[in-house]
Amino acid sequence: MSDLLAVYRDRGFLQDATPGLADRLARGPITAYIGFDPTADSLHVGNLVPVMGLAWLQRAGGTPLALLGAGTAMVGDPSGKRTERPVLTVDQIDANAGAIRAQLERFLRFDSANAARMRNNAAWLRPLGLMEFLRDTGKHFTLSYMLQKESVKSRMETGISYTEFSYMLVQAYDYWHLLTTDGCELQMGGSDQWGNITAGIELIGRREGRAVHGLVFPLITTASGAKFGKSEGDNIWLDPARTSPYKFYQFWLNTDDRDVEQYLKLFTFLELGEIAGLMREQQADAAARPAQRRLAWAATALVHGEDEAEKARVASEALFGRGTGGDDGDQALHVIAESSDIPVASIPRTGFGEKMPLVDVLVRVGLASSKADARRGLQGGGYYINGEQVGDLGRHLTLDDFGGRAWVLLRKGKKNYVKLVLE
Repeated sequence: MSDLLAVYRDRGFLQDATPGLADRLARGPITAYIGFDPTADSLHVGNLVPVMGLAWLQRAGGTPLALLGAGTAMVGDPSGKRTERPVLTVDQIDANAGAIRAQLERFLRFDSANAARMRNNAAWLRPLGLMEFLRDTGKHFTLSYMLQKESVKSRMETGISYTEFSYMLVQAYDYWHLLTTDGCELQMGGSDQWGNITAGIELIGRREGRAVHGLVFPLITTASGAKFGKSEGDNIWLDPARTSPYKFYQFWLNTDDRDVEQYLKLFTFLELGEIAGLMREQQADAAARPAQRRLAWAATALVHGEDEAEKARVASEALFGRGTGGDDGDQALHVIAESSDIPVASIPRTGFGEKMPLVDVLVRVGLASSKADARRGLQGGGYYINGEQVGDLGRHLTLDDFGGRAWVLLRKGKKNYVKLVLE
């Protein structure tokens, strides 16, 4: 356990920690928890920092405890929010918690000597009486102490409800409960959770007279200053029904050169020496993007499994000119075509006949604004049929292009796909 802080520091996980944590880790294994509030039915890539933090703790010999916040979700965490969170029904919260539980089980070992634990704070928060909570928890916090917390100060002008104002006390109660029931001595989370974590440390010190610890991870932003975890304004989810494995792979493949080393350290289990080697390859031939390709495969395999990662790799390389065609090319077409991210257009088979001018098709499916626009694109080599570049102005789309399938993939540039279906 004495190496854990060095691992966190070297890989970019460590933003801040309480004094004395290094000494505590030197004395032996520790149980640590991170909370995950089920405000959606899936985690997203932004949640991978704390998830990987738990996974590294387990690898170092500690016991990770993942806390599902189906109780705290009824209150709502104001941290990092400018306005109050929407209130979810209990049924929504419980359904979300169940989905997130299944996702967390992919990252942690539940059958080892230091087996991971899963808890749900609905078990102790929902039955908790108000008078009991005020007596045993509320009395230990002054108003001035709570007003100093950033999660409260940042909302004083726009307004904060009493419910969200009280959130730090509810989370503090969680920490106290997990200490007394699971021997948990460390709470971790994003840096926006520092105020809530230190409130829990304060409560435990007052109620139990014990010193416990906190550690926070940095909130990740891209080199361009944008919030990490979004693509074209949308979250990148861990649920394959919300973000396909292919799109997930592409998200990592499109990582900025300035960010890729940091992401390899944070979101993979690759040794630091291997990462350094990849970065040397990257510097020697940046156009080949060896670091991004390794990151994309490793991150996709971690979340969706190696089979899905390999499918996404084959699809990406075949469709962007790195594949060899044949069976790989056909598999790539199917991976892309089955993705829910690809727009679908249709043409009646009776209207299509045996063939149709490609310029007409491109306008019809929205990949060109006019026939003139389509011709300019064809002259510039900007259109593809099933991954093969097309430059012939007189080209027709024929039944042979469908290859016995009911669909064909059309592409404009690098990213704009349409799955054309004959009905």
